[in-house]
Amino acid sequence: MGKKRIIKKGDTASPESAATLALKKKIKRKVARGFVYINSTYNNTIITFTDETGGVIFSGSAGSMGFSGAKKGTPYAASKVAGLLTERAQAIGLQDVSVFVRGIGAGRESAIRSLASSGLVIHMIKDITPIPFNGPKLPKVRRV
Repeated sequence: MGKKRIIKKGDTASPESAATLALKKKIKRKVARGFVYINSTYNNTIITFTDETGGVIFSGSAGSMGFSGAKKGTPYAASKVAGLLTERAQAIGLQDVSVFVRGIGAGRESAIRSLASSGLVIHMIKDITPIPFNGPKLPKVRRV
């Protein structure tokens, strides 16, 4: 028999505890306008905030918030990530954003809705999902 696990109060790792740690970081600069890039795949949702020149201010993903496995690709996880990053954005003074969405995952729309509902002014939403213009290469002709 092995050792018994003893669970203490406050030992749980939850997405809320990750959120409070992220807000404790020191604010480096003030930014009024910026861009938000949402990369939504089937397995994860990654959100990146940049300034007007394209320099990354901060970013986050469903995996970095504590979601694991199939839960990372859900709309709920995407909205939680967007909510956390919006709080951080408002702490540095970011108010006006343009949103660029890439990918076909389930978290695209919920992330945008969460950004809008938490107080950011969205000027533009653009889909930058890459689409092949000529399609995939055709298979070889079958020889009989």
